[in-house]
Amino acid sequence: MKKIGKVSHYYGNLGVAIVELSGKLSVGDKVKFESGKNEFEQTVKSMQIEHKEIESAKKGDVVGIKVDEKVNDSAEMFLAE
Repeated sequence: MKKIGKVSHYYGNLGVAIVELSGKLSVGDKVKFESGKNEFEQTVKSMQIEHKEIESAKKGDVVGIKVDEKVNDSAEMFLAE
């Protein structure tokens, strides 16, 4: 698995993780979040940069991703195979 980002903040009321990307990410990609013993996989259904819907993002972008489960700040995000 390739690490493609790190969660900088999680908004529980919105179910959104703010992720600093270290690789390319597109809507439809399957990702895995890991933080200690907590981990889960999901497909990226929607992604935003500054409240604008986008289809893909690149290394260095900071994106908001709707997540299926609570994720810890500083959790690492990997591209699932």
